Amino acid sequence: MERCLRLLLLLLGSGLGSAFYLPGLAPVSFCEEQKVKDNCKSQIELLVNRLDSAESVLPYEYDAFDFCKDENERHPSENLGQVLFGERIASSPYKFTFNKNETCQKVCQKTYDPKSGVSALDFIKKGIQLNYQHHWIIDNMPVTWCYYFEDGQKYCSPGFPVGCTITADGRVKDACVINSEFNKKDTIYLFNHVDIIITYHSGKDENWDGARLVAARLEPKSYKHTGDKAIKCEGPPMEIPKDLTSKFQITYSYSVIFQENDTIKWASRWDYILESMQHTNIQWFSIMNSLVIVLFLSGMVAMIMLRTLHKDIARYNQIDSSEDAQEEFGWKLVHGDIFRPPMKGMLLSVFLGQGTQIFIMTFITLFLACLGFLSPANRGALMTCAVVLWVLLGTPAGYVSARMYKTFGGERWKSNVLLTALLCPGIIFADFFVMNVILLAKGSSAAIPFGTLVAILAMWFGISVPLTFLGAYFGFKEREPHWICY
Repeated sequence: MERCLRLLLLLLGSGLGSAFYLPGLAPVSFCEEQKVKDNCKSQIELLVNRLDSAESVLPYEYDAFDFCKDENERHPSENLGQVLFGERIASSPYKFTFNKNETCQKVCQKTYDPKSGVSALDFIKKGIQLNYQHHWIIDNMPVTWCYYFEDGQKYCSPGFPVGCTITADGRVKDACVINSEFNKKDTIYLFNHVDIIITYHSGKDENWDGARLVAARLEPKSYKHTGDKAIKCEGPPMEIPKDLTSKFQITYSYSVIFQENDTIKWASRWDYILESMQHTNIQWFSIMNSLVIVLFLSGMVAMIMLRTLHKDIARYNQIDSSEDAQEEFGWKLVHGDIFRPPMKGMLLSVFLGQGTQIFIMTFITLFLACLGFLSPANRGALMTCAVVLWVLLGTPAGYVSARMYKTFGGERWKSNVLLTALLCPGIIFADFFVMNVILLAKGSSAAIPFGTLVAILAMWFGISVPLTFLGAYFGFKEREPHWICY
């Protein structure tokens, strides 16, 4: 056994250890088009995700808006967590060749005729007014939009807006502050052009071929393109008319630049996103302040308890006869209220069982996340892990519920088991189902497909419920604690 452990540690510490990657984190190498090999590729695909907004609770799929769409659109397989979070990833017409810079490339052109209806354009205008955000993905990394505040502080967002608006009183809203040309009152501007910068780490000094992408940034811009073929990314911004009276065209375009940076390693390529986000900074002052308050309050409670019990403790220490020792007074009289079954013992035991299940699920999920197995690169892994763990932890829920119910002197064990397995999950699922119907009616991407609902029900009734019954069986077989007295 000892020799096996030594061999295992040796393998992990050797070159085999460098080939181990956490789930969802395997790197992809890219080569120039004329140097393509079996272990690297030249085509870089940009994927699009749902659009959401802080001003609206309804996210929408990319296809819900009339943007440029891929002719051979495909949807990568999504795990349970992605579906529950409402992620809807699809391919896009934005396709690049590694290390090939492109300037002002036309993607597509959309024409809107007032005679045939302008509902698609109105939906885009509504999305701009509600500040809906694009979410693009390159090599499993979010494409970030970085900008500066007035004080020079840099901020990066994993999404960028569809457009921006200027109110009727001339107030600049949302992203219109990035350009002084957005100054026309009561106007909606559309970001129809993006400048994309892709940073890569070359493998010159590494033991792998090609290069690996370590960052992807973009800058949204607005240009009123003219002409159907040759376009120039310059001129006034793209305005969307308030009332459409004639044919209106929108041309979408992009530029892409590749930059080499060997100081950023592939393993730390997410750092540039986390470092620029304000909410990711640890608030040490708040943590220390809370800790001091907790210690102070704990000390105050301890002092009050000691002063209250001091006389009783001194009196018990002076008791000599057994007759006096049997007399109960002071704080010992509380045992008459503590060691008796509660009025709603059934519900209390059920909630304790469900709470145990959720607590263990949360602890294991956070533990795995701290180890790195639930990396943000593995999309939906956190939610998938939480749901699977909750399903598999039906046994401790049934055991704790049955054990407590038996301690309370309960005799309706069938009702206890059924309520433990069905009450709390049933309430949550009913609420979830009603919300899902509303989301379906609104056409939101957050709506869960029917097949996923069936899969969740199958996991609940096929795995969680039987495990709850198994835990309750062992819980009711246990003897009552010796310290219980009624």
